[in-house]
Amino acid sequence: MAAVIVLLGLLGLAIGSFLNVVIWRVPRGESVVHPPSHCPSCDQPIAARDNIPVLSWLVLRGKCRACASPISIRYPLVELATGALYVAFGLRFGIHADLPAYLYLAAVGIALAMIDIDVLRLPDVLTLPSYPVALALLAIPAVVDSRGEDYLRCVLAMLALVAFYGLVWFIHPAGMGRGDVKLSGVVGIYLGWLGWGQVAVGAFSAFLVGGIVSVVIILAAGGGRKTKVPFGPFMLVGALIGIFAGHPIAHAYTHAIGH
Repeated sequence: MAAVIVLLGLLGLAIGSFLNVVIWRVPRGESVVHPPSHCPSCDQPIAARDNIPVLSWLVLRGKCRACASPISIRYPLVELATGALYVAFGLRFGIHADLPAYLYLAAVGIALAMIDIDVLRLPDVLTLPSYPVALALLAIPAVVDSRGEDYLRCVLAMLALVAFYGLVWFIHPAGMGRGDVKLSGVVGIYLGWLGWGQVAVGAFSAFLVGGIVSVVIILAAGGGRKTKVPFGPFMLVGALIGIFAGHPIAHAYTHAIGH
């Protein structure tokens, strides 16, 4: 198992390197496969030796080899975050048929969160394909492990969260984007696969964390109530809370109100 976790970490680092390309190019409508990676300042192609996750950034001291332009620390942080999530999901699910679905969530989630932070938008090109991908990947354990009830619940949770977020958007469109509504169903799929308690905790955590962080950002930036703060990252953080801690939190809550 230890060897699998190490391999997942290395795979996550490699995927994180590709996600940096996705995060930069998708909002600009550029291809993620052509041309090869290049410095955005001098347009010089990045050599293979300078494209090793994290290590190359450290060796280059955060600067382009050709023009010495600074390379944002966000690049290795995205790679490390992806690697860490791959390891965390590996520990959470083990070597089971539902693991690939959650590895996909880690990758697309990081890409969507960073793009939303950058441009206040959740691109349909990433969000919408996540529906068939997630449902297809979870259909495998539903069949292999005879978890048809879990699969039905994830579909129902998808519909429930889309309906809920759609209602919030309809009532207060200034506080909820259509991209958030589209993402909500994807979150519902992954939380619903695990249980209704995880759905409730994940959905509530998104608003709780989002509210706290938004207030801090607005106060720190000296902005007002109209300061725009992307909600997509909070939805994904809420999903992680639901996945990793949803069951004990929901159990503690129901135990508390039952006494």
